[in-house]
Amino acid sequence: MDAAELEICNLSGYKIYPSRGRTFISSDSKTYRFLSSKTESLFHQRKNARQLAWTPIYRRLQRKGVSEEVAKKRTRRNLKFNRAVVGASLETINARRNEKAEIRAAAIAKAKAQRKDEASKRKARAAAKAN
Repeated sequence: MDAAELEICNLSGYKIYPSRGRTFISSDSKTYRFLSSKTESLFHQRKNARQLAWTPIYRRLQRKGVSEEVAKKRTRRNLKFNRAVVGASLETINARRNEKAEIRAAAIAKAKAQRKDEASKRKARAAAKAN
C-alpha cells in the first residue's frame, strides 16, 4: 500500500485508509476528509482539535507520551585550576601550602627579626645624618 493512497483526517490528523472515512465538500468547493462520523460531527460543531484530548495535535502540544526527550539537563561543574600569581610561581605556592606549621612560624619570626634589624639600621642612619 502506497502512502499516496492514504488520506489524513482534517480534524484528528489520523490516517484514513482506502474505502474508509467520509468526505465533506463545503459550499466553496473545498473538500474535507474525516476518519469517522465522530470527527465529522466535531468538525461541524466547530470544535478545535487542539482542545480534544484524544487527538495527536493535542498530545503533541501538551507533550504527552514523549518519554525519550525527558532526559535531565546536565549542569556544568566548575573546574578549579591552580594558577601562578604575579610574583609567585605555582611551585612556590604549592611548596608554601604543603610546608608544616612550625617551619612557617619560624620563617615568619625570621622575617620579623629582619624587618626590625632593617628599621633599627634606618633609624641609626637617619640619626647619623641629623648630627
